[in-house]
Parts: sequence; structure tokens; C-alpha cells
Amino acid sequence: MKIALFEVSEDKQEIFRQLFGGLEVSFFEEKLNEENVHLIKDAEIISVFINSELKKNVIDALPNLKLICTCSTGFDHIDISYCNSKGINVANVPAYGSYTVAEFTFALILNLSRKIFDASHQLKEGGDFSIFKLKGFDLREKTIGVVGTGKIGRNVIKIAQSFGMHVIACDLHPDLQFAQENNFEYKNLSELLSQSDILTLHAPYNKENHHLINKDNISLMKKGIYLINTARGELIDTDALISALKEGVIAGAGLDVLEGERELKEEIEILSSPSRSERIKDYKTLLEDRALIDMPNVIVTPHIAFYSKEAEKEIIKTTVANINGFLNNNLINIVK
Repeated sequence: MKIALFEVSEDKQEIFRQLFGGLEVSFFEEKLNEENVHLIKDAEIISVFINSELKKNVIDALPNLKLICTCSTGFDHIDISYCNSKGINVANVPAYGSYTVAEFTFALILNLSRKIFDASHQLKEGGDFSIFKLKGFDLREKTIGVVGTGKIGRNVIKIAQSFGMHVIACDLHPDLQFAQENNFEYKNLSELLSQSDILTLHAPYNKENHHLINKDNISLMKKGIYLINTARGELIDTDALISALKEGVIAGAGLDVLEGERELKEEIEILSSPSRSERIKDYKTLLEDRALIDMPNVIVTPHIAFYSKEAEKEIIKTTVANINGFLNNNLINIVK
């Protein structure tokens, strides 16, 4: 069985090798795309991360393909319907980072509520100890609206309650028992937007919830709301977000994901910069084109909410289990 793993850094490859035992596996640090798919034309099992976009053209270039493993919970970068039509199984990592992402969500919230990044920048760059522009607000008694109450959303709710926050939530499949046990209410999205001081997104992305947050429902938001997104960038209409930030409807945003994030990364890859610092500068320019990076009330991070030592171990462990399970005719974590 020919196996190829993409988007695996050199330091992680040895960990994979040890867990795979004697299996012969090919590793690639780059993402899989139509330019390099010929390198693994006979592969029967592949593993990728979110930067590898597996659509019809790439899938068709792998005639022997039987299993795609994605080292992520989300799988919108894979054409699931086309895989199903060709009898190709797709497996994900459904549970990693549920605490990790929830903790990072509150890192963003606290940075916005207490202006931590602004304070550090002011002191480091200007030696300015003045506090007059750094007044924050308490989380206690504020209302947080949680969109999506899967494993990450549930952990966010528990953390929020430890801060003394009021919690409301919405979900297509509300868990009323969990709500009763944890003393919060489910609302519809419109109610959530109008009642929340902070709104945080933890829903998976699909075609049905594209631009879940948009120009029309932003108008329903409680003025001065803060918006957090550690899920998928396409859940938010970026143009509508920018307008709402400029108009003060949304007071601030913490974004670990961006709409068109994959395209931004692809643009960076084709830039021929002489040094790493130049590449970082180019990345900043690309983000400025989205009119977000330089907004003083916006924090943008490069999709790192999942990225902790513990979560990384879980990703590797589950990916290996998915492949071994397939080899032993015991399919696990298969998505449809």
C-alpha cells in the first residue's frame, strides 16, 4: 500500500515513522496540488492538512486513491461528494484541540477586552507608560453568544461561566440537557446577535452557512459587540465586517481565520522575496488589502488556535490510527 503524507514538517516526520512501525511512507513538507501530484501518482492513501485543496483535478490524477486523511476537523478543502462518487473514503481528526481552541478564543477575547496587545506595543515601541488609551472592560456580567455547541463551543461555555459571564448559544441541533446542566439558553441567531456583548463562532463551514455573519444580520447586532472567529473565515462576509467595524457597530474583532485565507497563502508562495523579513512584509501588505490588519480594534492571527503541543500530538496519533484502521479494514472517523 503506497502512502504519502503532505504538509508534514521535517521534525514531525520521525514521529510519524515511529508510530507507523515498518510501513513505507513518503513525506512532503509542501502542500499537495496539481503541480506536484505527479510525484505520488500511484498513491493509495494520502494525508493532508487544510492548505491542500483536493478538488476534482487533483483527485483524478490519483487513479489508485482509496483513502484521504485530513489532519484537521474541518474538511471543506476536500470535495467530499466527488470522493463519495469514486468510492474514496475521507477521514478527519474530529476531536483534537477542543480545549486548545477554546483557550485561544479567550486569549483573543482578553486581548480585546483589556487591550493587552496595544499596551505591550505602546510600551515596547514608544516607551510610553501612559494608561489613558488602555481602559478595558470586565468580562463578568457580560453576555457571550456562542455559535455552535460542539466540543469547542462547550468548552468555551464552561470557560465563560468561570469568568462570571452570561451565556446564550445557538446550534442547528441544540443539546437541551447540556444547556440545563450548564445553565444557559439556546436562542436563534437573530436573538443571539441582538443580545450578545461578545459573539464567538465555533460552527463548521459548509455551503449552507457561507457568510453566516453578513450585512443583513450585522444590522441586528447589539451596537458595540465584539466578534471572535476561530472556526472558518468564510463564515463572515469580510466586506460587511469591515463596514461594521468602521461604523462602530462592531467594536472589535479577534480573527484567527480569514475569508480567502488559502488564496492569501498561495499569493505569498509565489512572491520571490530575498529574505524572510521581506516575505513577512509582503504578507502584511496582502492582509492590508483586506483592510483588516491595520485596524486598531482588530487582532488577526495566522490560523494558530489549534496549534499547541498537546493538540499536535493528538493530530498525529489520530491520523496514524485512521490509516492503520483502514489497512486493518476498520474504518474510523470517516466523513460523508
